[in-house]
Amino acid sequence: MPKYTTEEIRNVAITGHAGCGKTTLVEMLLAKAGVIGSPGSVEKGDTVCDFDDEEQAHQHSLNSAIVGIDHAGKHINLIDTPGMPDFVGHTFAAFPAVETVAVTVDAHAGIEMITRRMMARAKERRLCRAIIINKIDADNIDLPGLVAQLQESFGKECLPINLPAEGGTKVVDVFDHASGDADFSSVAEAHTAIVDQVVEVDENLMEKYLEQGEVSGAELHAPFEKALREGHLVPICFVSAKTGAGLGELLNILTNLMPNPLEGNPRPFEHGHGENSEPLGYDADPKKHVIAHVFKVTTDPFVGKLGVFRIHQGTISKDSQLYIGEAKKPFKVGHLFKLHGKEHKEVDAGIPGDICAVAKVEEIHFNDVLHDSVAHGLVHLKPFPFPVPMAGYAIEAKSRGDETKIAKALHAMESEDPCFKLERGEETVIRGLGEMHLRVLLEKMKNRYNVEVDTHPPKIAYRETIRAKADGHHRHKKQTGGAGQFGEVFLRVEPTEPGAGFEFVNDTFGGSIPANFLPAIEKGVLQVMTGGAIAGYPLQDIRVSVYDGKHHPVDSKEVAFVTAGKRAFIDAVQKAKPAVLEPIVHLEVTVPEGNMGDIASDLSGKRGRIQGQDMLPGGMLLIKAQAPLAELTQYQSQLKSVTGGQGSFSMEFSHYEPVPPNVQQQIISAYKPKDEED
Repeated sequence: MPKYTTEEIRNVAITGHAGCGKTTLVEMLLAKAGVIGSPGSVEKGDTVCDFDDEEQAHQHSLNSAIVGIDHAGKHINLIDTPGMPDFVGHTFAAFPAVETVAVTVDAHAGIEMITRRMMARAKERRLCRAIIINKIDADNIDLPGLVAQLQESFGKECLPINLPAEGGTKVVDVFDHASGDADFSSVAEAHTAIVDQVVEVDENLMEKYLEQGEVSGAELHAPFEKALREGHLVPICFVSAKTGAGLGELLNILTNLMPNPLEGNPRPFEHGHGENSEPLGYDADPKKHVIAHVFKVTTDPFVGKLGVFRIHQGTISKDSQLYIGEAKKPFKVGHLFKLHGKEHKEVDAGIPGDICAVAKVEEIHFNDVLHDSVAHGLVHLKPFPFPVPMAGYAIEAKSRGDETKIAKALHAMESEDPCFKLERGEETVIRGLGEMHLRVLLEKMKNRYNVEVDTHPPKIAYRETIRAKADGHHRHKKQTGGAGQFGEVFLRVEPTEPGAGFEFVNDTFGGSIPANFLPAIEKGVLQVMTGGAIAGYPLQDIRVSVYDGKHHPVDSKEVAFVTAGKRAFIDAVQKAKPAVLEPIVHLEVTVPEGNMGDIASDLSGKRGRIQGQDMLPGGMLLIKAQAPLAELTQYQSQLKSVTGGQGSFSMEFSHYEPVPPNVQQQIISAYKPKDEED
């Protein structure tokens, strides 16, 4: 068993925008706690967390990495996460494993795009939040102004828990101490502000505070945890990862003030599927049945497939028999690991709140729930809304005969990355969150799997739908000398609410069509739903009602009703005001303030709509907009050209909407339907 208890565990995700110093911060914390002898550097490629070849080449975290620190009788699981917008999927995947999300902010750059996204998503998931302001010893920084910006952006509940002193070479505590000198503000005022905020969640303590004017740190601990859980307090602490200023104080904050697994808000586990799902009550009892959640899957060159999970209930030990989701057959835990960067330390057991891993279990996938009771087979974590990958490359094998190796590589990468999607159809398309994301995936294919592919822009993922009710009919009759084919179908189509999908309804009566032929009609309809009726793209949000038809006692066969259903459906769709839909994406474009006019004009020319803008430090501007994906295939290079390389953007899928009539006509005219003759 571990030397620590659940109460002594702290699980913290270190997040923040790229370049804010997260990996350096974790490296310095490891050195400060004595876990490593001396800190490595991102530039030299020798840090504990950035150990992949691609990370070292790009000098950015591209995946999450887990390290452990033992400090002051507590065990801290730190998860160093990527800060580039294209890799936020790995960051969000770590959220279910932690109680605290620590958002790191560059003191010079201030609030950036990922800062806002991390704060918003952590709040949505009811996770405790903390803000770490890094690089407090940098030149030309305005720390009081930054604190004011944080409070304006995220609320007055963002309060310093310590303050920089002596030019950022050290920090002074304001939680337990009410006096001392700081570079800005007053220690006494900061102490009063944070105590005032904490006691608001405890009426009895507030009464005592009002009567006596002071309360002890021990008395503040429980309400401090409650304030964190309720989002009533977001502590701000100051560090310099480069010099080590504030690192000891940060370690003490993590161990003494951040919640343990018993104090954080419980994860939203559910039992059952769909509308029948019910919230699952559980607790961090090491003696109860196991419930663990797989939040990371990776392929290790030495141990193979690695499933990383957070234990929420029960104890997992070597030789435990665990089920994966609804699987009927358990697997045996041959080896149980604790991760430390790329190192795997074998352990005897993992307790509630701990983060462990198992290797060589091919059936494990991202987001699986592990358990040791058949009764928990329907347990799942409430879905987390990951960004929808929209950027894409169509790929082809560069060398003949590599198709099998490519398929294996794509399957492995898809299992590791919640925001990498593979589409197989007329062309094989890989999709990610941006050009950088896709480029790194191609590098992985070459470096790890020794395969290369040629790429070209993929077809846009248009959709088809209808905007009115209509009836369709087809009579399929075929005589070839022997037994013939006969089937006649009358059906009605109507649009459903966006996102409702496909619905097939049997409204026949009197045996006009025998029940055994209805699946054949649905099969024919589904062929059109997949292959398109007017432009060759999948249809969506349609209800199909079969209300009449005819059959022949000898010549009616399944194939006849498949054809009749398919063509009756096409007939109905063509009468129902069909529309081609295009994917619309939400854009966040960061550019120099002087380029606002150029960007607005360019987006307007791309049928884009600007929805808002925010001023950022350093004369930068964040523009929020929506635009058709079809107009953005070359946007990365165009943006760099317009802004002299200073602009950047991220995009997420928003919704589908009809293309303009002239564009629809072009798409339909270019469509060459396959011969429908049987």
